Amino acid sequence: MKYSTIVDYILQEISLGHMASGTRIPSIRDLCSRFSCTKSTVLRAYTALKEHGAVYAVPGSGYYVLHHSGSEVSDKKIIDFSGTSLDRSSLPLGEFQPCVNQAFSKYKDSLFTYADPQGLPALLEAVRKHLQDHQVFTGSERIFITTGSQQTLSLLCKMPFPNGKSIVVVEQPAYQGILQSLKLNGVTVLGVARGFQGFDFEGLEAILRNDGIKFIYTVTRFNNPLGLSCSNEDKKRLLELAQKYNTYIVEDDYIGDLESDAKSTPIFSFDMSDRVVYVKTFSKVMMPGLRIAVAVLPKLLVNTFREYKYWSDLNTPLISQGALEIYLSSGMFNLHIQKVRSLYGNRIACLRRLAEKYDSPAIRWHVPLKNGFYTGMEILNGGSGKAVRESLIKKSILLSDMENYYLQEFYTDKILRLSVANAELHEMESGISAIIDEMEKGSPSGRVSIRL
Repeated sequence: MKYSTIVDYILQEISLGHMASGTRIPSIRDLCSRFSCTKSTVLRAYTALKEHGAVYAVPGSGYYVLHHSGSEVSDKKIIDFSGTSLDRSSLPLGEFQPCVNQAFSKYKDSLFTYADPQGLPALLEAVRKHLQDHQVFTGSERIFITTGSQQTLSLLCKMPFPNGKSIVVVEQPAYQGILQSLKLNGVTVLGVARGFQGFDFEGLEAILRNDGIKFIYTVTRFNNPLGLSCSNEDKKRLLELAQKYNTYIVEDDYIGDLESDAKSTPIFSFDMSDRVVYVKTFSKVMMPGLRIAVAVLPKLLVNTFREYKYWSDLNTPLISQGALEIYLSSGMFNLHIQKVRSLYGNRIACLRRLAEKYDSPAIRWHVPLKNGFYTGMEILNGGSGKAVRESLIKKSILLSDMENYYLQEFYTDKILRLSVANAELHEMESGISAIIDEMEKGSPSGRVSIRL
């Protein structure tokens, strides 16, 4: 089969040393041209190569060669600290399939026409009730079902806002998806530092005072890439600034479902002046292929968003909406979230124990207290994050490229992101130990202690 020909070609190139460890393998376009095949054939070859242990995937960048010795491709188990989606073992595939089947039967007559761009009425009502558990109280007329939160962000970037302003402020570092949406839509973007000590509120107010800011983008709980969460006081301060300077807040609560602290609520819960756009995805905590998200809009944005949404995709896929409505209404989603909270709560707890065990002057840990996917690590000994990441690739340990999360003027090579999304408990200790060893190279004092 043609895909196997591509696999053999890549393996041969690696074996001969023509593709070194850490280098990117040819793109889909290149391989389609070289082998006169379809995109799906190349994707199948990529999957086979990844399962073989020859390559690894970097989201948004491509596939890269793993470390190998001589003519043998490394078959060492990959420890993935770069993941952004749920562990495969936690995906609710079996329990969601009957919901898809029921949705097809229930809504089959509607498949012959286009649906309301706002969303399936039954799902809008189910979502309205669900959001109340997150202290997001709103009428269904302000809720839109979108084809993933990335679509929501893209529409918000390009559409006009009632304040007539055009510049967007993003926290730094920030989710790569918002940065790319702003870039592709030609939107002027300014950054405000949000580090381990919190927001630079003085810098933010200076921007708001002097520039025409359309909205401020923030992830208030478990932000990507550093895993930081805002205090309620900081959320209220952001809201006060938005009110004072006639701007909006886009609050991306992408994994707010993992929050176990009832006192930690979205900015939306404090908003009395209709300034907050609340964005929530179901794909991230269920399965990426679901492509269902929710936007709760201020009243003045509803009509404009409806028009932009309609001409973006006419409507979000009906079967996905119907299946999610059944999944939510049956109570299965809440049971699933309990399992996910437990899974990642245990992984974060394990990471906290390892951070205490492997005490080093080379780094400073910033592990979330209870849950989330991500942890920030500050490099304190003069080392390079890029060098550490590239060296770890040769040991089959993957970390994300932090440059993707920054505007150029804010980028620092002294911070790493460590994700437990796909890192299993039994492999975390060896992975953390290897990371610390790599970060301590060249450090005169070496590792201070290992606490037993």
